[in-house]
Amino acid sequence: MGEIGRMVMMISTFWIVVVVELLTKTSPANGFYLPGVAPRDFQTGEALEVKVNKLSSTKTQLPYDYYFLSYCKPPKIRNRAENLGEVLRGDRIENSVYSSKDQSYFINNHLNFKVKYHPDPDADTARVVGFEVTPLSINHHYKKWNENNTELSTCKHGIQTVLQPGILPQEIDADKEIVFTYDVSFESSDIRWASRWDMYLHMNDDQIHWFSIINSLMIVLFLSGMVAMIMARTLYRDIAKYNQLEQDEVQDETGWKLVHADVFRPPTNSSLLCVYVGTGVQVFGMTFVTMIFAMLGFLSPSNRGGLMTVMVFLWVFMGLFAGYSSGYLYKIVKGTDWKKISLKTAFMFPSVLFAIFFVLNALIWGEKSSGAVPFGTMFALVLLWFGISLPLVFLGSFLGFKTPALEDPVKTNKIPRPIPLQPWYIHPLFAMLFGGILPYGAVFVELFFILTSVWLNQFYYIFGFLFLVFVILLVTCAEITIVLCYFQLCSEDYRWWWRSYLNSGASALYLYLYAIFYFCTKLEITKLVSGILYFGYMSIIAYAFFILTGTIGFCACFWFVRKIYSSVKID
Repeated sequence: MGEIGRMVMMISTFWIVVVVELLTKTSPANGFYLPGVAPRDFQTGEALEVKVNKLSSTKTQLPYDYYFLSYCKPPKIRNRAENLGEVLRGDRIENSVYSSKDQSYFINNHLNFKVKYHPDPDADTARVVGFEVTPLSINHHYKKWNENNTELSTCKHGIQTVLQPGILPQEIDADKEIVFTYDVSFESSDIRWASRWDMYLHMNDDQIHWFSIINSLMIVLFLSGMVAMIMARTLYRDIAKYNQLEQDEVQDETGWKLVHADVFRPPTNSSLLCVYVGTGVQVFGMTFVTMIFAMLGFLSPSNRGGLMTVMVFLWVFMGLFAGYSSGYLYKIVKGTDWKKISLKTAFMFPSVLFAIFFVLNALIWGEKSSGAVPFGTMFALVLLWFGISLPLVFLGSFLGFKTPALEDPVKTNKIPRPIPLQPWYIHPLFAMLFGGILPYGAVFVELFFILTSVWLNQFYYIFGFLFLVFVILLVTCAEITIVLCYFQLCSEDYRWWWRSYLNSGASALYLYLYAIFYFCTKLEITKLVSGILYFGYMSIIAYAFFILTGTIGFCACFWFVRKIYSSVKID
């Protein structure tokens, strides 16, 4: 540990020196927008290209390429290169013409383009901060026919076209010519480039989020009071009594101390538990770092596909911590075959995810939707899994298994102690239902907004609230699991390993039930395939939530059990 401490000190000193050096630089520097999309400066007179993206519906949840429908196409369709997140989202960004045919009796054959720009006072450049398009339907008339330069009486050069009394809309007629026109106006704006998204991201429901946080904090305070009472009064009083070493008190021992010789007995299916804990560490690391990036502004809506791209790569590289956690815990429970644990950790959750993903992707392919992931992207995902994540899991598991394991505070008997008949409130099913509802209660309001942003195509950019709710979720899972674990040990039931995981992980059941309720009350999905997609993706989310909350509860109980049994004297 001395060598490790010196290495940590050297690394910390290095980064402190780097930060101080950067902060003390006196050379001028330009600020830069965080989200990860470099600004583009347009010269005066430079053409602005209008692009189109996928088409989606809240009733089908199936995105389609813009030109999948019978819209007017340019002579040559050019696809913009998308990042990994955009491809997984089903984005298909292409060039366009200025108008499209509407399914109505009239057609918008004129477009008013208003380009809002913010000029740079120090250079002859400007940045586009807004773009407004107003469609009009105008029945154009020729002013004077000229084969080389025909003028219209309804669209004059240098004058913005507006709807005027007496101008009729353009009616669609198979035998009638349709003239398409447009005009462009430029407007200087005081809005800076970094603030161009503020008008879209302004939320009016902050009070709802604060109410949710206050409600969750009340739950946390209630649980904290129970944990404090257990730790400060009941537990310490019991420890003081147990440590008196008087024969008459020893004979009257009851409660959690009686199972000291069995509490650290390895559970059944210990290898599977190690795999779940390691995967939970991976999910936690990915979620935590993603939220940090989001709060710093790197995952702005302007960085299209950035959120999903970051999550994929973080998941891959967090495999190192998954392998280390599962390998280290496997050694604590007296396991020997660390390679087997490594394989299970690397394949258990990703294989379930890929199996569901492949089935859903096949259904999307059958609907000819642009949301179907291409073969090349699918191959890239498999390559990330086998080429990076799998080796990192093996490396982490090797390091974790080679790390000296924690010694149990007390010895374990060879013969298991009989477990007495348990009261009804200690029953596993009741404990899971009670232990899962409180963590779910801490997140259900934010869950509504997240589902709305995902399935109803609305912006979600209040990551500060989300991070607070995430912290509250961590504390709630830890505290409710500790309380239930203490009552279980007091009932002389030492099988806390899996129970601690399932008690907090049961919150995923409530999440999935709410997903069913949301589907029935908020969505208007009309196609069977769309319903299968919804429940398929929500199954993945619920499974990941189960692993995350279960791991949090287990780690809290693991610390709690070792803490209380290392504080008493055992004869």
